[in-house]
Amino acid sequence: MTILLLLIPLSLMLLGAAVWAFIWAVRKGQFDDLDTPALDILREDPPPASQEPPADAD
Repeated sequence: MTILLLLIPLSLMLLGAAVWAFIWAVRKGQFDDLDTPALDILREDPPPASQEPPADAD
């Protein structure tokens, strides 16, 4: 039963840290654009630049 004297304050501190991290992420703009990163994977890659083989130095 005395372990509750340790676990309750510890859980409240962890809750406070989680709430602080969430507020920090919202203020830094982490949740501003949730759609574009998911659509980036569907975009075509630009074609690779043509690379000519090096000329022989014979």
